[in-house]
Amino acid sequence: MQVEQWGVADSGASVERVTLAHDERLVAKITNLGATLTELWAPDRTGRVDNIVLGLDRIDGYLSPHPYLGATMGRVANRIAQARFSLDGVEYRLDANEGTAQLHGGVNGFHRRVFDLTPVGENAVDMHLRSPAGEEGYPGNLDVDVRYTLTEDGLHIDYQATTDAPTPINLTNHSYFNLGGAGTILDHVLEIPADHYTPTDDRLIPTGEIAPVAGTGLDFTSPTRIGDRIEEFIGHANGYDHNFVLADGHGALTLAARVSEPVSGRVVEVWTTEPGMQLYTGNWLDGTISGVGGILYPRYGGLCLETQHFPDSVNHPSFPSTIVRPGETFRSTTVFRLAVEAGRPATSRP
Repeated sequence: MQVEQWGVADSGASVERVTLAHDERLVAKITNLGATLTELWAPDRTGRVDNIVLGLDRIDGYLSPHPYLGATMGRVANRIAQARFSLDGVEYRLDANEGTAQLHGGVNGFHRRVFDLTPVGENAVDMHLRSPAGEEGYPGNLDVDVRYTLTEDGLHIDYQATTDAPTPINLTNHSYFNLGGAGTILDHVLEIPADHYTPTDDRLIPTGEIAPVAGTGLDFTSPTRIGDRIEEFIGHANGYDHNFVLADGHGALTLAARVSEPVSGRVVEVWTTEPGMQLYTGNWLDGTISGVGGILYPRYGGLCLETQHFPDSVNHPSFPSTIVRPGETFRSTTVFRLAVEAGRPATSRP
């Protein structure tokens, strides 16, 4: 493990970056600014190693507004309608940063915060953050821990949080995958074993309905090229930006998605304890961001598979609850399992 001083945040806090390596061909780089995955290097079927997540070479880009590249989203990932919610008879007004809604915890969400970094052995790192009561409008002091662990099968992310007052929490990682290392993800092949999704209005806020994917362009229950039906969603979200309802694993790791890239042979399986997953296809990337190695990120240049509770759950009692209370511990795990296929390997549990 290598830990380097990477720069200084706007707050004056020291920003570090750690390199985890299983061997010279499987390497992850993570910074404590936003508990962010900046690089993930993996081999293809020929042994060539490429960075398969969208990230930036320098800290400067992460200190400026960016599309949440690889960051930890919180206190509540995704959208909260009207940037408000009621809890135990009290209405809380949040800081809005997407029209009238709050997105990914607000302007100064966890992606802008500097976590305390602690190495754990050779291949894991803990990130700790205290989010004070009132931050971005949320009640309760919240203590959050994010642990990244690199193993021979991929990258594991474990989340844990406690609070001293009832508060919503919904954490996720916002990495953009491109298994080819460059270009778009339109030729990637995606499978999501989810029979239902949560429809939204034109602001991408859930209506509260849970609808079947059958007969829609959201049916990925069998392997499907991402670009085959993306045009159906251009007028609504400029591409895919949808939450899928996953099978209830009752807290056990459950397969949420499998994505493969035919040229490189690389595969990522997403396993999670969460009840939902947001599919987002980098709809607003525009080729102006210069990433790792100077690679430009075009529209559809990356694929996000954000494991989560459903968007706006705090305003929909029928959705799985995001409320954590004193004495309770929020726990969540997501595994990005990496593989290379010659043919198609059998799916097995990480």
